[in-house]
Amino acid sequence: MIGSTQVLRIRTIPKHKTGAHHTRFSFNQRICSNRPVRFTSEVAAQNPSVIPTTGEKNPTLSDDRLRVNSAMKVKTDQVQQNAENSTTNSEQIFGYSSVDFGNSYNLPHPIWSNEFQSNVQFTHRPPNNLVDRLANLTISTIRFNFDWMSGWSFGTKTTSKALNRAIFLESIAGIPGSVGGILRHLHSLRRLRRDNGWIHTLMEEAENERMHLLTFLELKKPGRFFRSMVWISQGIFFNFFFVSYLISPIFCHRLVGYLEEQAVSTYTHILESIDGKEGSMSEWRTTPAPEIARNYWNMSPNATMRDVISVIRADEAHHRDVNHSFADLDPKVGTNPYGA
Repeated sequence: MIGSTQVLRIRTIPKHKTGAHHTRFSFNQRICSNRPVRFTSEVAAQNPSVIPTTGEKNPTLSDDRLRVNSAMKVKTDQVQQNAENSTTNSEQIFGYSSVDFGNSYNLPHPIWSNEFQSNVQFTHRPPNNLVDRLANLTISTIRFNFDWMSGWSFGTKTTSKALNRAIFLESIAGIPGSVGGILRHLHSLRRLRRDNGWIHTLMEEAENERMHLLTFLELKKPGRFFRSMVWISQGIFFNFFFVSYLISPIFCHRLVGYLEEQAVSTYTHILESIDGKEGSMSEWRTTPAPEIARNYWNMSPNATMRDVISVIRADEAHHRDVNHSFADLDPKVGTNPYGA
């Protein structure tokens, strides 16, 4: 990207909007063909921990990554320090440690700090109106039936059960972001006006869920029956969500918010099964992380499946807060608080 710059925006969402003070980071990309940006020695001197990347096919792209990572490190430290006085033990400072622009076709996505990953907790937003109660009831009903049919609610939780559950859920979880993104994209084209920044966030969410799926598929290849269940469930849920989004985007985003709450709960239980003294999934403490996961989340070569589950839980916590925030906005005029 010759001459591209990345503008860092930071905004804090008030507690009455999201239920907790959360600091948000976002980037806007501006193309300046005659003004290429370089990673300067002054930036490197201020941030000695940033090591220049070598072997890049596009030197300018490498410079951009270094510059953004350097800026993110400084801003993250500043925001966390400023937010300490405005948060309690039950509230989390929400920030990236960096933003990965990818070496392939992946959309830019957050790379979570170890501190944030370890502080992720299950939270539940109490329903405030009829739409909220309907969304919560829908997800609770789906969760109850799926737990029973998959055997998750009884017996010992094993890695095999966890993989079956994760693969099936992630194959469905990638639908809402893509449906919402394309419908808002078409709406923007029809009305000949901007979308106020929702489309990119929704499409990045959809891709992020798909990367979760591809990661788990490295550990287990489903059979024909499992695949047929995915096809049927996807067809049902896609059409349900498509029609629902046309009727009430607020309902759909609240629905996804509650869905992601359950995802955080599931991955928290998996981590507890991994870390327990007699954990039924203790083997994932030493199972190497798949290469696709190490590349996507910029993980250490020594990363394990335990690390993968931790970062996926952080992703789900982010999706939870994004969708609950979107459900609080007017879908026609609301501006994406996570960056336009």
